[in-house]
Amino acid sequence: MSTAPTVRPGRIDVHQHLVPPFYRDLLAKAGISEAGGRALPEWSPEGALELMDTLGTASAVLSASAPGTGFVEETGEAAALARRLNDFSASLTAGHPGRFGFFATLPLPDVAAAAAEAARALDELHADGVTLLANNRGTYLGAEGPEPLWRTLDERGAVVFVHPAELPAPTVEGIPPFAADFLLDTTRAAYLLVRNGIVHRYRNLRFILSHAGGFVPYSSHRMALTIANDTRRSPLDVLDDFRSFYFDTALSSSPAALPTLLAFAQPGHVLFGSDWPFAPTPAGQYFANGLDTFAPPEQLRSINRASAEALFPRLASGSPLPAPARPALGRVRRAAQHAAARIAFKLVQSAD
Repeated sequence: MSTAPTVRPGRIDVHQHLVPPFYRDLLAKAGISEAGGRALPEWSPEGALELMDTLGTASAVLSASAPGTGFVEETGEAAALARRLNDFSASLTAGHPGRFGFFATLPLPDVAAAAAEAARALDELHADGVTLLANNRGTYLGAEGPEPLWRTLDERGAVVFVHPAELPAPTVEGIPPFAADFLLDTTRAAYLLVRNGIVHRYRNLRFILSHAGGFVPYSSHRMALTIANDTRRSPLDVLDDFRSFYFDTALSSSPAALPTLLAFAQPGHVLFGSDWPFAPTPAGQYFANGLDTFAPPEQLRSINRASAEALFPRLASGSPLPAPARPALGRVRRAAQHAAARIAFKLVQSAD
């Protein structure tokens, strides 16, 4: 009697983007051809699945990257674009059971429209959470005002994926925003979410900070002392609020960044992320191999899958799908790519 082959559970990627053709066309009409200093990459569901097979990823929670709907000035049009993106994402998820999930796009800075779309996406489309940009036209998460949105999300125990946007300031020549500004943008949002008590008041929310939280793990004690001085709170209580965040590993699982993240984050609060397609496949391989090399085995299992399963039980309910069969030549090519990426990673680190 034959038995089905055992499928080894793969990674769950919480930081992967989608760029639907209609969204690309709207950005082009607005004169936007890049995000964060990178040209808008090609995207397709087939390309996403190929990348996932390469990295050993079973499931990916997709999101629209910056600028989201922020480039649309008229409120009704921004809300309509958010609905279209979310309907597309829900259809894609339904068409690939177990492989894709999605974070809903919300039309901030219109708080009422964002709260309404959050309720629709979470209640009707069964989104896995929502994406919020760290700043929307210069207004940061954590600033006073969007209480109706926080209440809507808190009532549903929503997962909030915080993604950076371009800083509300001129760029510096020679420094693409994704290389440094994005990290500061996320840090600013995290600071205000803690400073103004959002994470303390809305205990049902789970915030994921992109790219290992920007500078949060590295500068957490410095920021906690500053906030404690301003608010008369205990520095340890403030640190607990910073440690309540979840963090993804996109572009951040290096031997310099990973130890700081793992030393700071609560157990079970570090999640795998690739940032594809804005981070091309070689970059995804580079940092995935860094994670495999430098994370302790018990933490690696949590980062790759278990922590995300706790946040997204839907993705834990079924067995991951086996990768589709590939010709022998394809397997050899992928093995060679993995080996080359591991060698490149070690060479770069030894050069440091």
